[in-house]
Amino acid sequence: MAKFVFIYHAPMPPADATPPSQEEIDQVMGAWMSWAGQVGDDMVDFGTPLAEGVRVMPGGLTAPSEREVTGYTIIEASDLDAAVELAKVHPHLNMPGGCEIEVHAAQAVPGS
Repeated sequence: MAKFVFIYHAPMPPADATPPSQEEIDQVMGAWMSWAGQVGDDMVDFGTPLAEGVRVMPGGLTAPSEREVTGYTIIEASDLDAAVELAKVHPHLNMPGGCEIEVHAAQAVPGS
């Protein structure tokens, strides 16, 4: 099994969105927890929402890209195709505004 990092993108961070009702929160979190149940023991780190990102470059700081990084999850899967299949059914893709998920294979640190 290999590790894969899901990077969640959205047009704005959750803190900038209209506050959802408790019913909406329960519905969204229910969908996320259902997806996590589908991943099962292959869930390495459920992750957390992210906010206030800053890109650090040799020449200074800049704002992140137009598509905010809003969270991450780390899973294990047999290969990239299996990880992508899990991403395709992720509830994040149903969030308003055209949300997206990047899937990256975690690589071994050279020399370790």
